[in-house]
Amino acid sequence: MSPTYDDLQVSFGRCLRTKDFIGRFYDVLLQSHPSLAPLFAKTDFRQQRLALRRGISLAISWAAGAGMARAPMDEMIRVHGRGGRAPIPPEFYAYWLESLLTVIRDSDPEVTPMLEQRWRDAMGKVIDAFTRGY
Repeated sequence: MSPTYDDLQVSFGRCLRTKDFIGRFYDVLLQSHPSLAPLFAKTDFRQQRLALRRGISLAISWAAGAGMARAPMDEMIRVHGRGGRAPIPPEFYAYWLESLLTVIRDSDPEVTPMLEQRWRDAMGKVIDAFTRGY
């Protein structure tokens, strides 16, 4: 049986109440490695922010084993795979995760080391799937 990650959905909700959580995430991410900015050179960040907002919630549900998340996650994995329209090489997912955790620590007033580890565990499952799909 998969763990539930309801606490992560609640944490994500608290993060979204802070000013421009998603925009801040992209600021941190793009500064985390010089090779990342070129991957986003043609990105419409207005659309990207909406996609990431939905994507994080979906990723949490998928990590918990929710069946309704399978098809949309499979599509996100294809999009970011080697042959997808927005390929992301697997070595960049560590920067993605650390950027996400940085912004969560800054945005969720109730984050604890245990909650951060649960974020790490859930997103680790997602990153593993994206890496396999590459």
